[in-house]
Amino acid sequence: MDTNSQVKKILLIEDDHNLSKSIASTLEKEGYACDPVYDGQIAMRYFQNRSCNLILLDLNLPKVNGIELCKKFRAMNPEIPILIITAFGDIDSKMEAFDLGADDYLVKPFHLKELLAKIKIFLKRAEQAPTTQPLYQFYDMKLDPNKKVVIREGKEISLTPKEYGLLEYMLKNRNRIISKDELAMNLWDNKYGVTHNTIEVYINFLRNKIDKGFERKFILTKPGFGYYLNEQSDEL
Repeated sequence: MDTNSQVKKILLIEDDHNLSKSIASTLEKEGYACDPVYDGQIAMRYFQNRSCNLILLDLNLPKVNGIELCKKFRAMNPEIPILIITAFGDIDSKMEAFDLGADDYLVKPFHLKELLAKIKIFLKRAEQAPTTQPLYQFYDMKLDPNKKVVIREGKEISLTPKEYGLLEYMLKNRNRIISKDELAMNLWDNKYGVTHNTIEVYINFLRNKIDKGFERKFILTKPGFGYYLNEQSDEL
């Protein structure tokens, strides 16, 4: 997909026609090109045949739901920003969306200014030219940020995008304790709607994949402060 044109193209997938018109009008006033579609089948055909720079995706859609679309879009293009807009505000829906590769999540009703702020952040991030990043080695674990691959004791570990981002952030900040608020701010862009419980759930997910079955446990907790990586050679 060629997304290098000067005017940024946004694919808006929303079956509420009034909300879709309101969002599209706001985006066009900001100088974006917005293509609204109203069901999952049309959205998939659009994505396969046309270019866009960012996707706004409702979850409750006719014909093909937003969860399935998110999965397919991410498989076809790992880099394009996907922002979920939905009435489902429960933690399970949010976690499922993040696990499938969504970049952020807005619960209806939301302020259009907040939506615009998020769009600008993700479009700016997507514009940055990719560079080859160094590999991370942590005892018997390797993380390749270029291929998004994690290997421990020679075995590749399958992580969701959010779990991978969490582990990479901890490796980048391996010499200090990281608070839940810091993780929320940096991995979810802001902590609005992201509770400490959400962070705990993802840490547990990551521990089950990174530490379970291995003698040495990497992800440790300092109660009341946050999380850190176990770098003590004599601590298991």
